[in-house]
Amino acid sequence: MKKTDLAVGSYLLAAIIFLIVPIPSILLDILLALNISIALVVLFNALFSKEVLNMASFPTILLFTTVFRISLNVSSTRLILTTGEPGNVVTTFGKFVGGGDPIVGIIVFIILIIVQFMVINKGSERVAEVTARFTLDAMPGKQMAIDADLNTGAITDAQAKERREKIQEESSFFGSMDGATKYVKGDAIAGLIITVINFAGGLIMGVLRMGIPMMEAFDKFTILTIGDGLVSQIPSLLISLATGILVTKVSKEADFGDLLIKQLFSIPKVLYMVGGTLIFLGIVTPLSTLVFCVYGVVFIITGRVMAGRIEVDKIEEQASMEESAGDEIRRPENVVSLLQVDPIELEFGYGIIPLADVNQGGDLLDRVVLIRRQVALELGCVVPMIRLRDNIQLNPNQYVIKIKGIPVSEGEILFDHYMAMNPGYVEEEITGIPTFEPSFHLPAIWITESQRERAESLGYTVVDPPSIIATHLTEIIRSHIHELLTRQDVQNLITNVQEANSTLISELVPKLLGVGEIQKVLQNLLKEGISIRDLITIFETLADYASTTRDTDVLTEYARQSLKRAISNKYFPAAETTSVVTLDPKIEQEIMGSVKQTEQGAYLALDPDKTQTIIHSVEEEIQKLENIGKNPIVITSPIVRMYFKKLTQDYFRDLIVISYNEIESNVELQSVGMVTV
Repeated sequence: MKKTDLAVGSYLLAAIIFLIVPIPSILLDILLALNISIALVVLFNALFSKEVLNMASFPTILLFTTVFRISLNVSSTRLILTTGEPGNVVTTFGKFVGGGDPIVGIIVFIILIIVQFMVINKGSERVAEVTARFTLDAMPGKQMAIDADLNTGAITDAQAKERREKIQEESSFFGSMDGATKYVKGDAIAGLIITVINFAGGLIMGVLRMGIPMMEAFDKFTILTIGDGLVSQIPSLLISLATGILVTKVSKEADFGDLLIKQLFSIPKVLYMVGGTLIFLGIVTPLSTLVFCVYGVVFIITGRVMAGRIEVDKIEEQASMEESAGDEIRRPENVVSLLQVDPIELEFGYGIIPLADVNQGGDLLDRVVLIRRQVALELGCVVPMIRLRDNIQLNPNQYVIKIKGIPVSEGEILFDHYMAMNPGYVEEEITGIPTFEPSFHLPAIWITESQRERAESLGYTVVDPPSIIATHLTEIIRSHIHELLTRQDVQNLITNVQEANSTLISELVPKLLGVGEIQKVLQNLLKEGISIRDLITIFETLADYASTTRDTDVLTEYARQSLKRAISNKYFPAAETTSVVTLDPKIEQEIMGSVKQTEQGAYLALDPDKTQTIIHSVEEEIQKLENIGKNPIVITSPIVRMYFKKLTQDYFRDLIVISYNEIESNVELQSVGMVTV
């Protein structure tokens, strides 16, 4: 058994024994001193703990100390009534606190009871009740905040788990404290009742059993009763005070003493005003001039000292900042930070700064957070942190989007203007500055605020500058998300799945596939806009086929086929017939005949003239779909799909290539053309 377990067990067992077995007065003195010591330890721990969870076991401590204190009260009562000699501690408290006068002792004891019961206990009980209620009510919001931070990548899974556990611990603690304060209240009531019993019982025992005259018995047993009450109520008062401090503690940043001094004496003008008021009262009113003037001077001097300290702190802080900046520049390893490349950057000219500045009403930062959340829900992939920074080298209204430090797209907006786009059915044109929408390069015009309402009434799609940038950034992220998926990201996804599907992961990684190979499959899916949220289905498929092939392109095709419900739902609306283009079987045969297998994978060795002919035919057929406002979709056989996609991806970025095995049986298709030669 551990020593700590033995000590706690002995403490609790002693309390039970003292309720039954009489103890000598010398042992009672020792235990009463121990009781006061423990009460002081609890009080100062509650005072200087930085947060309430540092004393998470306080409700149990409260119960233990209450039982121990009551057992000592019973033992002292037994000694008072049987021998009239309860020991040095009880006698000294009765004589010293009351000054040897029973009436004074009674008044002091009553005041102590009123302070504890009506002020500290009642206030602590109410605060604990309200805190418990608000803590429980705030739990759903805190959980949602943790989930939002986790989804946006602001915190890791381990940090999210730690925060959830802390929320649970806080709710359990304040719920327990709500009930534990009843111990303190009951202890005060019990102490009052025991004191009355001691007083009445002492008079009866002194007069009838010991033969002491009535007045002598009154004086003796009143002093002993008050001493017994004080020696138990003072530790009880300390514990009550500790309870009040703990349930009202709000700071998690510093010790209570530092916080109290800082908050009360940190503003010099407050101290000047208090000092001046005290000096005025000491001179003008009949109050003691010496006392009030001395206090007033002390407060004014303290205010002057605090003002000097604040000035010194400001100078030291400024010097420290300048020194730190200089040290940072002079550090030899400072160049290392320049080697880091941000995955995604949005740089903008100074004219766009108001859109990103919260103080000027800009909401671009909030939109960036929503973009990361939107892409995570849509594609099942955590988007890296997006770096926003201004660049004076850009035009005032220009912005540039960079992927891994390289510019991939740019745009230009007009501040205090709106972009109006014609959806195709607007008959009456509106005047404005011609431009192109940066995300999809559609023709548009810039209009002013006064033209906005009229443009909307005519049927134009009107967009504000922050929405233009946010949409452009979203489309760039979607088209490059496969480049941003790192091995570490894949490992995090695997770890998330492993928590509930340990058998699947243990079979797949690393026995059948490594993290890098799984990364290639997920990148292939993301490259064509296929969501990887359903990781369990993807991993199940990889586990099924990885034993026969480790070609990541082939495994990607198997994964796509297992996700056919999601693919069909994305590209083929259930309530309508979708127009598509098919592939001539002769072309499929030629493509398969030109496939060459190597150790690094398969590639196409198709004749360049034949390739150009196929590309020209594809261009003609998808033009038919675009003319009727449909997405360019080409349907192929399963074995040809990935090779045809590789053949056309450099020519048609938005071309959707789907195999027959990736389409649900209830989907209705209509072929409007065939790619042929």
